[in-house]
Amino acid sequence: MTEKILIIQTAFLGDAILTLPLIQYVKKQNSDSLVDVIAIPSTKEIFANSPSVNSVIVLDKKSKHNSFRSLLKFVKELRKHNYSKVISPHRSFRTSLIVALLGVKDSTGFDKAAISFVYKNKVKHEWNDHEVLRNLKLTDFVGSDWKIKPEINTTEECKKRINEILINYNLQNFIIIAPGSVWFTKAYPLEKYAEVVNHFIKNKYKIVLIGGENEKLLCKSLELLSDGEVVNLTGRLTLTESIELMRYSQLVICNDSAPTHMGMSADIPVLTIYCSTVPEFGFYPYNEKSKYLSFNDLKCKPCGIHGKTQCPIKTFECAEKLEPKTIIETALKMIS
Repeated sequence: MTEKILIIQTAFLGDAILTLPLIQYVKKQNSDSLVDVIAIPSTKEIFANSPSVNSVIVLDKKSKHNSFRSLLKFVKELRKHNYSKVISPHRSFRTSLIVALLGVKDSTGFDKAAISFVYKNKVKHEWNDHEVLRNLKLTDFVGSDWKIKPEINTTEECKKRINEILINYNLQNFIIIAPGSVWFTKAYPLEKYAEVVNHFIKNKYKIVLIGGENEKLLCKSLELLSDGEVVNLTGRLTLTESIELMRYSQLVICNDSAPTHMGMSADIPVLTIYCSTVPEFGFYPYNEKSKYLSFNDLKCKPCGIHGKTQCPIKTFECAEKLEPKTIIETALKMIS
């Protein structure tokens, strides 16, 4: 009987992409096994397009599976897959509860996971490591070669759509900017982004704005602050289409958020702007072409792991003191 391995990752998009190297490593080490993933609806597309994933099982935490009864039913269906091993980079109570209810003997999770005693194998969660390396330590991985590129397949239909966009908008010499973030204090101010946009427009670069459906208003505001025409594709691309478009761009400029990891998957230069968070949390771009900028000479920084809905001391100096000029100069060096 073919061995089946389950990996649980029900966190945000960026975390999902950074789980792909773990999945790729597990599949490589267990080539005859099938690797399934539990994911949330918003990240299903990423895992479904991984060449290492057999099947994606969707856990709808906010709706279909938000009650204990529905979770029990969800686990009952999971048991039918007869998994021999469970690996969980996600550390939530719900995830640990699923592992406990599933009853798989070979289970691995972090020591900082909620009710971590449910895991047979507990691995120390090291904040000094990059997230990819942290996840790889849930396996037998050893060594320093942890910089595994996340692999995301692109369908022919996706390639055709992006090719049409490239032709229709005459996109040749272009930079992608993704100004959005789930957290206010992780987002570089819009008026400062506008200075960056306007510099490159004046120097004959085309600017493409991307983001999710909930970032349409934000990107429209940035478009209105621009001194020339920008191509605003916010809410019009799937995740894999966004990654495919990135492959043709010269650079992606974004906050400490999912587009950093999307650009890395496309293996192109990414310039990540850190406001309230810091690269030391382990979510920086690690391909050789990429860089990041962070104004660190502040006692109040970092103010939180995930960012906050507002600056706790009302100054937002971590963003205000990082000048657009610095971003422009760094970007130009990366492009050249």
